[in-house]
Amino acid sequence: MFNKIEMRLSGSGGQGVILAAIIFADAALADGLNAIQTQSYGPEARGGASKAEVIISKDEIKYPKVTKNDILLALTQKSYDKYIASLDKDGILVVDESVNVNEDVPYKVYKLPIINTAINSIGTHMVSNIVSVGVLYALMGDGVISYDTMVSSISDRVPPTTIDKNIKAFEEGIKLIRG
Repeated sequence: MFNKIEMRLSGSGGQGVILAAIIFADAALADGLNAIQTQSYGPEARGGASKAEVIISKDEIKYPKVTKNDILLALTQKSYDKYIASLDKDGILVVDESVNVNEDVPYKVYKLPIINTAINSIGTHMVSNIVSVGVLYALMGDGVISYDTMVSSISDRVPPTTIDKNIKAFEEGIKLIRG
């Protein structure tokens, strides 16, 4: 049973991990949960290191930073190398298929074609972050945030002309986990 989830989403600047984290926080709040989202990125807006954290809880959140990293998303090798040590031993690691991962690890690993799915199914790498949102949503399970709330949160945060593409990207991410 879900009580609290702490997620760290990482990649390079321009991959949209901050937007992905904001979408999760918005959706959690809309579903009556407590949520906090923080972010950091390097001085280079595009290409530099980028990290966003989200804590979703049924209870009051007493500290705004991730302390027990339950889920780590790493879209680049650099972000994996930088943040893997912070993943809880019982946590979940989600990486793009391009990332080299240590094989002997205690946590659950999902090595998925996130960026290729965005390119091949949607036609642009620009929705890789939303494919990731679908993957993470599917891993969290329906019992945390409702599907309709996630779709609404995505629709509220992306440019109006891209809503359909982004919803499709979200659904493609879910399919990567659920088939």
